[in-house]
Amino acid sequence: METMIINQQNKVEYTRELQQVINRVIKAAARLTKLPENSEVSVMIVDNSYIQELNFIYRNQNRPTDVLSFAMNELGEDEPDFDFSGETQVLGDIVISLEQALKQCGEYGHSLQRELGYLIAHGMLHLLGYDHEVEDESQLMRGLEEKIMQAVNLER
Repeated sequence: METMIINQQNKVEYTRELQQVINRVIKAAARLTKLPENSEVSVMIVDNSYIQELNFIYRNQNRPTDVLSFAMNELGEDEPDFDFSGETQVLGDIVISLEQALKQCGEYGHSLQRELGYLIAHGMLHLLGYDHEVEDESQLMRGLEEKIMQAVNLER
């Protein structure tokens, strides 16, 4: 599993420890969901103003959010199904506001590492097609998030 991480913000100190959390959570999610070895994901760390802009463009919500996921293999009705065997399977992009994550970890009373780990797990599952719009899907996704967080010792 290849992971590309780009820090595009300077409002919250981005440490080596935070980068390790991202890598550990992505590897755990890949193991638990049995992703092929040739999978790839990119993570972009941004601030609130940047993610607010993306949130407005893609979701028509003019406010910052914590995480956005942009899946590469989301096929619509009119799109052909491609065979990616042997090629790198690009899952997509996860965009996280580290500024929002810092705010939320204070609100929830846990570490920035745990909040960032949870947001990465949540984003990864969205890239894999999981959602939380209806109760059954939400319970399945929450259960997987908790398993990922336990695997990297970042549970509540």
